[in-house]
Amino acid sequence: MHRSARLAALIAALSMVIAASGLASAHPSPALSPGTEVLRIFRGVQPANPHKPVRNNNLSTHGGAIQTIPKVYISWWGPEWGSGFSTGGYDSAHAQAYNTDFFSSVGGSGWNNVVKQYCQNVPSGTQTCASVGGAQYITNPAGQFGGAWNDATAVPANPTQAQIFAAAQRLAAHFGYSANATYMVYTPHLKSMSGFGTQWCAWHSSGSVANGPLAYAYIPYMPDAGASCGANFINGNNAYGNGWFDGFSVVAGHEYSEAETDPFPSSGWVDRNGAENADKCAWSASSANITLSGHSYAVQPTWSNATGGCAMSAS
Repeated sequence: MHRSARLAALIAALSMVIAASGLASAHPSPALSPGTEVLRIFRGVQPANPHKPVRNNNLSTHGGAIQTIPKVYISWWGPEWGSGFSTGGYDSAHAQAYNTDFFSSVGGSGWNNVVKQYCQNVPSGTQTCASVGGAQYITNPAGQFGGAWNDATAVPANPTQAQIFAAAQRLAAHFGYSANATYMVYTPHLKSMSGFGTQWCAWHSSGSVANGPLAYAYIPYMPDAGASCGANFINGNNAYGNGWFDGFSVVAGHEYSEAETDPFPSSGWVDRNGAENADKCAWSASSANITLSGHSYAVQPTWSNATGGCAMSAS
């Protein structure tokens, strides 16, 4: 075999190994625009710390903004959310309550305290904000959920990223623009962007609007992908929706945490491989329930530079 052919075969084999690894990736699928960060589908529980806790693979800032006072807004895009639908014995109102309850209570939680170590207004390459004067940190106040809105605009069978961004812009117009906010677009049962459940579970990105850069995330109807996107990842089914809706809190929580630390990908906090804080701990064996306002929610850990590993909470 010629040297060039051997090299091509080696590259192809390495690509197959990487694709089969099941780890989250910073690289978007072809249907997604550059600067879009995806959570790959579940292909098996990953080790508790999928990256060795070495200093040079910690996150570092690339000089961009973080969300100093995070806010979350939800768009229930599509008339189906208003008319109602059911899957797996749970109706759409259950799904809405599960998600809004989670975001209504996650602010101030120990789980979200992990992001408080990350900052802006420091030189690119910084890994430890405490060593730099003038650092402006992510905060974790209660009451980060700004509201939900039923956008009755019709959803295509397979919406494009441009159409999802348009829905995020309508959401921002409804509630008002904030550079500290993540505008989350949820689509209903059986109406999702191509690639959902076969390549990825959700993604976050940003776009330009008149007021400045807008951070937004796309959350398809997670139960449609079953275990590939977290159904029963931690729990069995119960009346509240734990189990069936585990994917919502795991996946939407993943995108929320990444948007706090890197709202305009990849200008914020990423490691030397381009992975964000939640990418490095995606589908981790350390994933577990957290309790918020009397309810349990399945979540994954996120990366802590302070400990050099995946952390489920911080003080």
